[in-house]
Amino acid sequence: MKFIELFEKKVKQTIEKYKLTNKKEKIIVACSGGKDSTTALYLLNKFGYNTEALHIYLGIGKWSEKNLANVKKICERLEVKLHIIPIKKEIGKTILEIRENKCRICSINKRYLLNKKARELGGKKLVMGHNLDDEAESIMMNLFKGNVELGLGTGPKTGLLQDKKFVQRIKPLFFCRNEETKKYAKLVKLPILIESCPCSTDVFRRKIRNWLNAMEKKDKKVKENVVHWFLARLPELRKRYTGKDELKYCERCGEPSRRKICKRCELMKLV
Repeated sequence: MKFIELFEKKVKQTIEKYKLTNKKEKIIVACSGGKDSTTALYLLNKFGYNTEALHIYLGIGKWSEKNLANVKKICERLEVKLHIIPIKKEIGKTILEIRENKCRICSINKRYLLNKKARELGGKKLVMGHNLDDEAESIMMNLFKGNVELGLGTGPKTGLLQDKKFVQRIKPLFFCRNEETKKYAKLVKLPILIESCPCSTDVFRRKIRNWLNAMEKKDKKVKENVVHWFLARLPELRKRYTGKDELKYCERCGEPSRRKICKRCELMKLV
């Protein structure tokens, strides 16, 4: 089918143009069970890359159970090794058992654990399933909050600082639209869960998403324009902001941090 060929070509071009990885490297794919990460795993495996999957089990009731079941299905289908990390084992509670700041605690711990576990598994690259819609949302969130510097690592290959404890994050679906990825996943019959996390009912990202979707009805290229506009200005922004923070190692967990105590360790005091 023509659409499948075009979608796969777009992902291949992103990998090649931005030199995201090569077939000698061991790459760890962060697999949530949703359409994006599942599509990324499927395509990288199809293209012949050395992939393993990493799933963080959040313990959010049936939603998490369905996602885990889907991750197991795709890994069995592709004969890909799967690593499962129960978040309760890492922080003492499931996300459902946390009363306050669920989304913040979840996102910071996922970021921390994905990097740490990917490194321990010997991964040279960590694949994220973020698509063009996700990137447009993140850019607008940072702009509205006045935190432009938080987006300085934006791109198919993320991050500004290199360190032996950082696993380079790559995003093969960076230029793929949300609806395109959903259509592709359905056409190749991937086991996916479309439902959003039941805990994220009133987060800022969802409000930005709804606003961008409304804007898109008037201008179909609004999200593409946001992303390409920001990418074009990144070199200038990096010159302005880069070098203000020095990379350190957290005094508690030993992971990379810009402060003596990393955000994750500070936040875990509240759990």
